[in-house]
Amino acid sequence: MKILVLDDEKIVGERLKASLEKDGHALETFINPVAALDRIREKAFDVVITDIRMDDMDGIQILEAVRKKAEKTKVIMITGYATLEVARESLTKGAFDFIAKPFKLKEIRGAIQKAEDALQAEKN
Repeated sequence: MKILVLDDEKIVGERLKASLEKDGHALETFINPVAALDRIREKAFDVVITDIRMDDMDGIQILEAVRKKAEKTKVIMITGYATLEVARESLTKGAFDFIAKPFKLKEIRGAIQKAEDALQAEKN
C-alpha cells in the first residue's frame, strides 16, 4: 500500500513510517500540509493519514483535496482534539476512518487493513 502521513508533530510520522514499512507498506511522511498537498496532487496514494489540527491548513481541507483528486484514496483522520462534532464532519465529508490521539499502533494498522480490504472489494 502507498501511504502518505501528514502530522505537524514530526515524531508521529517517524514512528508510523518505521512501523508500517516493516509491514511492507511504502510511506511518505510530511509535517507541512502545503508540501503534502503538492505531493498528493502529483502522486496517487492508497491511504492518506492526516492530523486534523495544523497551523497552515487543517485536515478537513486535506480530506477535501484528496476526495477531489482521487476518490478511491482512503483518508484516515487522526486528532488529539477528538470531539463528536469533528468526527461527524470528517466522516460526512468522506473520511474513511477517524482515530483519536493518543492512538495505539494496532488502531492505525487495523484502519489500514480495513482500507486495504475496502480497496480490494472495490476492484472486484
